[in-house]
Amino acid sequence: MEALNSKFHNHARSNSLPSKPHPIIIQCNEHLARLGAYDASSSSSLLRQKLTSLQDLHDCIEKLVQLPLTQEALVQERQEKWVDDLLDGSLRLLDACTATKDALLHTKECTRELQSTIRRRRGGEVELTVEVKKFLTSRKIVRKAIVKALENLKGNANKCNVSITNKDYQTMALVGLLKDAEVVSFSIFESLLNFFSGSTQSKRSSWGLVSKLMHNKRVGYAQGADENEFAKVDAELQFFAFNTSTKSNNINDLQKKLENLGSCIQDLEEGLESLFRRLIKIRVALLNILNH
Repeated sequence: MEALNSKFHNHARSNSLPSKPHPIIIQCNEHLARLGAYDASSSSSLLRQKLTSLQDLHDCIEKLVQLPLTQEALVQERQEKWVDDLLDGSLRLLDACTATKDALLHTKECTRELQSTIRRRRGGEVELTVEVKKFLTSRKIVRKAIVKALENLKGNANKCNVSITNKDYQTMALVGLLKDAEVVSFSIFESLLNFFSGSTQSKRSSWGLVSKLMHNKRVGYAQGADENEFAKVDAELQFFAFNTSTKSNNINDLQKKLENLGSCIQDLEEGLESLFRRLIKIRVALLNILNH
C-alpha cells in the first residue's frame, strides 16, 4: 500500500497549484478527508459510519463523472492508458465489494439456520450441538474465502497507482481524486473482511497510512476495546460445542449474541448493497461516456 498512498500525498500537494478545481472535486476531496479522519480501529458502529461516508464519496463521484468537463476529458483521452486504468479500477471495486458482500451473506445464512434450530429446540442439546459445529465449519469456509479475497485486494491495490503528466490541472485533479477514492475504498473493504473473519486484531496499517496522508484534523471517536460481534459468536460457539458440562445455561447468552450479530449483519449488508449500487452506476456512466 505504500506506493499507493504516495499518490495521496502527491495529490494533496497538487492543491497548492494556482488553478482552482471544480467545486464537485472540492466536495469529493472533503469526503476523502472525512474518511481519512476516522479512527483506524474497527467496531461495527465505526464500520457503519465509514460505509456511510464511503457512499457519500461515491455519490459525489457519480456527479463528477456526469460533468461535461469530465466527459470531455474522458472522450478526448480515451486512447490514453490512464482512462483504461480508471475503467479497470471501477471493475476492481465492484469485484471487491461483491467478495465482501458474499462473505457477509454466507455468515448471515448460517446464523439464521442456527437461530432457527435454537427456537425449535426439538432435538435438545444434541441437535443444537450438531448445528453449532456445522456453523463453525461454515465459518472456516468463510475465513478461507476471506483470506483469498484479502489477497486479491492487495493485488488490486497495487494496480491503483496511475502516472499522468503534461495534462491540464482539472484532468490531473480528476484522475488523482478517482484513484484516491479507489485506495480508500479498498482500505474499507479490507477492514470489513478482517472484521467478518472474527479477527480481534484487524490489520490497521493500510488505514493508518490513509488516515495519516489525508493530513486533516482527526475526528475523535471514543473507542474502548474493539467490539466484534463475529468474534464473540465464534468464541461462544466454540465453548458451547466442546464444553462437556450442561449447556442449558449458555443458550440464553448464545441467543443474545446471535441476535446482536444478526443486527450487525443487517446494518452492514444494507450499507454494502447501497454502496454496490453506487459503484455500478459509476461504472455504467464511464462505459456510456467511452462508448458514445
